[in-house]
Amino acid sequence: MRQEKNIFKIFHEVFLARPNFILNIDSNKVAKVELFVAKYATMDKFTSMQTFIKVAQVGSFSAVANQMGVPRSLITRQIASLEKQLGVKLMTRSTRSLSLTTVGAAYLEKCRVILNLVDATESNLAFEQSSPKGLIRIGLPLSFGIEKLMPLLMEFAKQNPGIELAMDFSDRRSNLIEEGLDISIRITSNPESNDIVRKLGECSLLTVASPHYLELHGTPNKPTDLINHECLDYSMQLTFSNWSYIVDNELKSFPITGRIVANNGEALVLAATKSLGVTRQPDFIVERYLKLGQVVQILKKFEGPALGIYAVLPSNRYIPHRISVLMNFLSESI
Repeated sequence: MRQEKNIFKIFHEVFLARPNFILNIDSNKVAKVELFVAKYATMDKFTSMQTFIKVAQVGSFSAVANQMGVPRSLITRQIASLEKQLGVKLMTRSTRSLSLTTVGAAYLEKCRVILNLVDATESNLAFEQSSPKGLIRIGLPLSFGIEKLMPLLMEFAKQNPGIELAMDFSDRRSNLIEEGLDISIRITSNPESNDIVRKLGECSLLTVASPHYLELHGTPNKPTDLINHECLDYSMQLTFSNWSYIVDNELKSFPITGRIVANNGEALVLAATKSLGVTRQPDFIVERYLKLGQVVQILKKFEGPALGIYAVLPSNRYIPHRISVLMNFLSESI
């Protein structure tokens, strides 16, 4: 009898959390009831973890409740229950804001890894018998994403109707785990040592200027000449950097100067077409301006090694089937 009372106490808590939950209980089958409770507790933990991730991302109990179509009180109870089970405070709340504690931020990262693992396990169980399904959250570089990747991703979406795409366009370096991204496309000469990457292709950096600019200011014949020219520099920090070229079979860095710096290559090429200076941008940005004759390539024989186009994955070794399918598609298409 005592054992049954404990079981019914658990069911009471279940009904409080899930008011629409209905169950018929045979009191003579306590063992089966215990098995149900164990399974439900596991499912409920995963549900709470998913809710916690959503609240952390959105920063609002009410917004998450609206998204899920449930009362706000249910969301707050789930988070409170999770905190009680863990014995720690995951979030600090005020009337106007909600933020993660240090422990909460660490737990958020672990939740994402665990749920990714569950997702990957379920996806990979029978992937050969089914088409890829589910949401792919992907980070894309701005110009390359719009110019080259969007047509490919639209074709991928047509070929895989079970796939949903959530695309974040930005040239900043993303923290995939913190931002909840499944994959990010990054263009770089040197991937970070702790990044998990797969190389999808390559692109080249080209130094260009308008014919009119070169007519007015002369054509740089070697990298050291750039110090005497207006350079239009790409920088996420909005500060001038050095440009690297191969001289005497060695990659060397050369200082530049100028009046215009930006964190968007397309904008800088447009400035170059207006004869405002020399810029150095990836081929996928400048190729159409070269074809139109609005800019011409200079210092061609000094250009350095190609940049790599990489798929960057979160810091875990479990790759869901839908992500593998996307990487294979991009690798064959780029």
